Amino acid sequence: MSGDDSTTGRREWPLWEVFVRSKRGLNHVHVGSLHAPDAEMALRNARDVYTRRQEGVSIWVVPAAGITASSPEEKDAFFDPAGDKIYRHPTFYDIPEGVEHL
Repeated sequence: MSGDDSTTGRREWPLWEVFVRSKRGLNHVHVGSLHAPDAEMALRNARDVYTRRQEGVSIWVVPAAGITASSPEEKDAFFDPAGDKIYRHPTFYDIPEGVEHL
């Protein structure tokens, strides 16, 4: 096959990360990745692939190249500075009765 076939073009499409908010959820959750030529096509493909059973109410697609993440190998050094700030720990606060989601 030549280098001009349709699969070659797909390999050049950017990678998109897909997040779906379920009907019962409050947060968008990462559900997977896909390749698409643009945001509109990524959104349509994400709908078709990740919400086939109509379990979602909202979808986000984010270019993977635009995500900056910490490294799991550096977790101790990266998260250690928060250890001495007790106000960041949930045990510091009293949660009012009846509050389900914070």
